[in-house]
Amino acid sequence: MAVTDNGKLEKLVIKSFRDANFSQEDGEFTVMFNPDSYTVNYEVESDVSQAFGTSATAPSFSHLKPQELSLDILIDGTGVTTGEPIDVQTQVDEFLDNTYDYQGEEHKPRYLKVLWGTLVLKSVLKSASIKYTLFKPGGTPLRAVITATFHGSLSDEYRAAREDSSSPDITHQRTASEGDSLPLMAYRIYGDPKYYLQVADHNNITNFRNIKPGDQILFPPVRES
Repeated sequence: MAVTDNGKLEKLVIKSFRDANFSQEDGEFTVMFNPDSYTVNYEVESDVSQAFGTSATAPSFSHLKPQELSLDILIDGTGVTTGEPIDVQTQVDEFLDNTYDYQGEEHKPRYLKVLWGTLVLKSVLKSASIKYTLFKPGGTPLRAVITATFHGSLSDEYRAAREDSSSPDITHQRTASEGDSLPLMAYRIYGDPKYYLQVADHNNITNFRNIKPGDQILFPPVRES
């Protein structure tokens, strides 16, 4: 059970967005009951190919696959636990409308944020299965469990920044803090302070000792001398 610092119960929420940058929110689905558990899978993709007739070689790293989150969402329409009966199928449809159904004009599923406590996953829905477990005499469902799997998704800009935040082959922008110097900041980015002269030249800084907190400094791809 996730509880906030002020003691208030925090429920898992799935927010839907129209764009991969997660800037155009389009709706949300809040669970009735927080899950008892959830599973996050991490997987490394390796290249195990080898030339015909050669001896076996160790697999080489290819790439990291996106995270996958799996969890069960219980919907109870009996009213026993909530004090008020609800329509189970309406809740199921609300979940599918926010996570599975195509956006009207874009004709593609929505981008999702799954939020609960420390769990924050940008994703798309990979799969969802719905198991109905209790029924009225006429067949109307009174209880359902949605087993959902979310496929981790990051915008291109965010992914590049996270995967290669210190690469010397791309341009970075940093804000100078108190006590910073160009050699120190160059060391953080490139792993070697010697590139500070290239940084100074790129930013038209004539005195590299004269940088102030708050200065925006670009760190370009380095050139080996």
